[in-house]
Amino acid sequence: MSRIKRVRARLLTLDPFPVWLFVGFVLFWIWLAIAPYYRSDWLLENILVFAAVPVLGWLWYQGGVSRLAWLSIFLFLIFHEVGAHYTYSEVPYDQWLRTLLGFSLDERFGFERNQYDRWVHFLYGLLLFLLLKDLVKRRLLHEAVLWHLLPVMLILSHSAFYEIAEWMAVVLFPGELGESYLGAQGDIWDAQKDMVLALLGVSTASALSMMMHCLIVIIK
Repeated sequence: MSRIKRVRARLLTLDPFPVWLFVGFVLFWIWLAIAPYYRSDWLLENILVFAAVPVLGWLWYQGGVSRLAWLSIFLFLIFHEVGAHYTYSEVPYDQWLRTLLGFSLDERFGFERNQYDRWVHFLYGLLLFLLLKDLVKRRLLHEAVLWHLLPVMLILSHSAFYEIAEWMAVVLFPGELGESYLGAQGDIWDAQKDMVLALLGVSTASALSMMMHCLIVIIK
């Protein structure tokens, strides 16, 4: 059987669920790409998305990633694209809450800066945990502790790498573009807080997953 036929046969056996999620994401991406607030910042924010899509496609082809993990990735990318459209420091989440629910989150908790970037850093850890756990399980089939520990370490290290990338963006693109991409909003501890929130998110997901695993073992 030729390589093309083998690939075609493999594709027919794969779960179509991630494909439908990808189609939905592309439609959402196109909608928000039409008129972003700052085109240059939007492009910078989407560089990682452009790089991630082929990697995710390869992971889908390899198999072994759960539907819940794919759904989690989809949700994270949706939140990221909202931030890319408005720029993270200007997402009008508080205005949306006032309109929909009649209360101000910023006033309720005394926030003095836009918190959307903090929320997405937390979601990065929370929502990408399942993908990393599934990838670790491929290599370590019987090491439940490492299934839950390694994703925490990977998220924390990648969060640090991303903060370095933001710093380099400011160096390479000084002025408004670099500041918009950095999104520190005057907080000198912005990088550290972002990493802590990503760590909190992935630790929460890891703890919940570990409890579910222990519960299943006890029931069995």
